[in-house]
Amino acid sequence: MNRLIRAGLMFGNLFHVHSPALVERYNRALHHLTGQRTKLSDFYVDISGYSPEVGDELGDPLYLNHKGVNRQFILLSVDQRTAPLLNTQFSTSKAILQEFIAENEAALFALTAKDAVAGELVNSVYDVSDPKRLFDIRRITIDADTTGGTVKDASKLAEMVDQFRDTDDGWYDDVLIAEMISLAGKTGDVVRNPVKLKSMSFDQRNFWTAHFGGLYVFQDVEHPAVIASESKEDLGDIPMEYVFDTSQRNRIAQFFRLNGLTETILEARGIKSAAILRQKLDFVLIDAVAGQGADLSDLSRGDLRRLARQHADKLPPEFHTLGQLVNWAENGGAFPSIDSDDPVYFYTLRAADTPDAELVNMLLAQLAPKDIRQLFICHKDLFYETYAGWPEAKKAYVADFLEREYQVDKAGVRDALFGHEPALEAPPLPRKRKKPPPVPDRIAAVGPWGAVKRR
Repeated sequence: MNRLIRAGLMFGNLFHVHSPALVERYNRALHHLTGQRTKLSDFYVDISGYSPEVGDELGDPLYLNHKGVNRQFILLSVDQRTAPLLNTQFSTSKAILQEFIAENEAALFALTAKDAVAGELVNSVYDVSDPKRLFDIRRITIDADTTGGTVKDASKLAEMVDQFRDTDDGWYDDVLIAEMISLAGKTGDVVRNPVKLKSMSFDQRNFWTAHFGGLYVFQDVEHPAVIASESKEDLGDIPMEYVFDTSQRNRIAQFFRLNGLTETILEARGIKSAAILRQKLDFVLIDAVAGQGADLSDLSRGDLRRLARQHADKLPPEFHTLGQLVNWAENGGAFPSIDSDDPVYFYTLRAADTPDAELVNMLLAQLAPKDIRQLFICHKDLFYETYAGWPEAKKAYVADFLEREYQVDKAGVRDALFGHEPALEAPPLPRKRKKPPPVPDRIAAVGPWGAVKRR
């Protein structure tokens, strides 16, 4: 993992807590939330204020997320909004924290100038030892204040100011005036500079959770289902009619199709589908030859062709099918017949333009794990887990590729792979270039891969 850390691919963009003032504020918030303190004078935190170093010191990687639910957070600066979320238990948590910071940026900037803001992502469930409890999580509400209670005091002071103004003899209420002066010393002038955090709640109907080996829960779609990373039999009786696991590829493909959650890379507008397919082809090749003692450093296109020739007997079926797709896209070759039983099927999909695109791309990354770029972007926890078991040659190749091809333009890569361009009313005329071959007529009738087979 040190190779990933050095390349900024792991624990990157964390917020550095190094000044005595920040450490003290962190400790006040930590004690406020958990009753514990850290003796460290220098550490890094993620968007939620979780620190791997503090977790090691306390012997508890979930010290801000007891039992993996109702995640607590510590904000020392609005700059934490660009940090990742570590030890993710629910896929929605990072987006919720980012929106909370964005919506309250001015107030948080003022509050964190003197104190830490401590809070919690609150729902009605405190224990998910039974899978059925996951379906009781419907709404997440944010509860936050400084460790000194500045927001609460400011709200109380605002009420007292209103009382003072609305009462005819307010000027003669010495007790009220004394309390107002005392609170104003803590909060400042709440009339000119209101100190208030917006009350925010979020629905949580479609999400991924790390509990029970990893579950994808889709409740708010036309045809709801749960997809388990491990055997669905281990889940027992849960309140969902359709439960699949990742070995049921045909059922998952049908689920995607019925809910309109995916589109093929070949159909997607505004992307260079042939280039993306060729890159996926390279990733499958690297996976196949990495354990064969091949040199994977500084590979050119000719080197990749040489490796494919030398290790032709080791190449998996998806390599050959992807090769046929690339040949079709680039040279007008025959269009291969692909259905959901084919190992390459999910490599050719991306999320459609829906509110659940990130969740769908996360599931697709798990279903097509040899695409190391998509796995890293869409499902980092699974990426780190699988990375640990790769041969050293593949680890070096992947770290170098991601540092060189992804780190330099994260937004551009994400947009090229997963973005959705709005439809153009009058597209500009293209310059002279080779037209891609037409998609076979049968695709328009039954979809890009033919009818989804039922078992």
